[in-house]
Amino acid sequence: MNFTVTSKGRQFDRLGLMYLGDIEVFRTSTAEPTSNGIVWTYIKEMDQYETLWKTEQKIIFDLGNLIDSTYTAPFDTLLTATFFTVRNTKPAADQILPISARRSADNGPSAFSLPDEIASVAYRIPQNTERAVVTLSACGQATEEFWYTNVPNSEVDTFADQVGLLYGYSPYREVELLIDGQIAGAFVPPTVIFTGGIVPGLWRPLVGLDAFDLTETEIDVTPWLPLLCDGASHTFEIRVAGLNDNGNGKASLSDSVGPSWIVTGKIFLFLGPQGSVTSGTPPGIDAGQPEISIISQLTTNSTGANETLEYAISYDRLISVSSTIKTSNGTTFPAFWKQNFRFTNTNNISSQGFAQSTNQVTKGIDVSSSGYTNDYELHLTVNSTFSTTTPNTISIYGNVFRDVTTLAQTGPSIFPSPLQQFAPGPPNPRNIYLARPAGRANPYPLLIPPSLPKFQGRYQRAAQAGGASYLGSPNGSTSTGATTQVYHLKGLQRRDGTDGGGTELYETWVAARNASVAIQSEALLGKAIRAQGAGGALGREGAGASAAVQAQVARTSVREILGRGPGEARRSLVGTGGQGVEEEVSVS
Repeated sequence: MNFTVTSKGRQFDRLGLMYLGDIEVFRTSTAEPTSNGIVWTYIKEMDQYETLWKTEQKIIFDLGNLIDSTYTAPFDTLLTATFFTVRNTKPAADQILPISARRSADNGPSAFSLPDEIASVAYRIPQNTERAVVTLSACGQATEEFWYTNVPNSEVDTFADQVGLLYGYSPYREVELLIDGQIAGAFVPPTVIFTGGIVPGLWRPLVGLDAFDLTETEIDVTPWLPLLCDGASHTFEIRVAGLNDNGNGKASLSDSVGPSWIVTGKIFLFLGPQGSVTSGTPPGIDAGQPEISIISQLTTNSTGANETLEYAISYDRLISVSSTIKTSNGTTFPAFWKQNFRFTNTNNISSQGFAQSTNQVTKGIDVSSSGYTNDYELHLTVNSTFSTTTPNTISIYGNVFRDVTTLAQTGPSIFPSPLQQFAPGPPNPRNIYLARPAGRANPYPLLIPPSLPKFQGRYQRAAQAGGASYLGSPNGSTSTGATTQVYHLKGLQRRDGTDGGGTELYETWVAARNASVAIQSEALLGKAIRAQGAGGALGREGAGASAAVQAQVARTSVREILGRGPGEARRSLVGTGGQGVEEEVSVS
């Protein structure tokens, strides 16, 4: 699927959701346009929806926008679908059921908005189901967009006299799937930073990781089939929880969070022979209580006013669901879904609420009896500060580091894998390099050598580091910055990921400065295929950003102006627009 958008003028970043009927199939967001206009294209593989493409579908694309004398930019969108046949495709689900508000009959979008709605549906699952996987999509908006900077409930009024009440429920969020009211799986949601987030100059022309394609998480519910296949109706519910604390170092999962979380889900069903019935033992659930630690420390200045607030949270959780499955042919096998994840977050709010630094790490592993495993690490660092030199002049400085690493993902995932591009054999429609070499009208076909081994899994890392500044006044606004991004893909021959680091498949390195691409390089199978400028490395300390930018933004963070406190979040950050530059580099 090719999604291309053009826009010209002044506008916020906007969230967009695409549905086939009641089923969300694509969640994206927009870049903030400029006065000269911008264009962007995102290409997405969607073979997991093969069963939907076989029948007529109502396409609903929900992209909320506001046009008036201040916010002048519409978004013109073009969606193109290309269908083709390839070898060695994985089995597709026979049926997909939505966990959504199901409003397509009225031509409406079907996402739930939490906590205002209850995100629950009920289904009678086909009794011949032999495998079932749920995928969940969730992102925070409004008061929850920067949830990882929120404070414990006991501290929301710490800087009330200076910047107003702070957003609460702690900087921890957990998305949960419940079946018949019992926990079936959970995860910490991705920390997506949209193109107006932190400082707008960070995201011109690069956008934050996942901002154009918000990721989903999968939970194998096959162990639930002996219950789900009994012919009765069963509920599937999505919840988002934060933490409630008592101010004395004790905390528990909350029943609610702030507005708003936009959530949907899908149930992928793989069926056995018609008329058969799957049975077995009821699911055994071992979830227990998570281990939670929460501490905070408040300091005051010489006048007695609150000056700094430092708080730290750690959260550990283990979830295990298991049963024995008996299929129509008499085969009996153990089914299980296990998750183990650990979350740590430290925040320091200083300068009476006008500055903030955030460091967050999430590590976890998901394991299914299907052979699927996902071992991952997520790192986030945000530092930002703002000041008002005059009542109508605002300056903001910020830097960001984000790292999304899949240490090893193996086995049958619902989602398409980048390894599909590297299947040995003759070229197929997936095996293409999208740059247009000089003198060619079409993309260059990519030939995968026969000597390339068959991979059991992948290592994948995407990381960004950048710094930017913003100045807004009655005479206009400017935002400058520099951001560096790397992507690294390796093929793993061993399911446990212990095959000497894997086989180098693809790597790209891009650096942007002040709305222009300054450096860009790509390597395929260890061989350079594109080079512009000079490359470099990106480490956990954000080494890809220049020393000057690092020094400029090595300060700390922000409130209402950045959408992290009461008021009209980020409204004044929509400026007059900068000069965007697009560069296309050909391969000879």
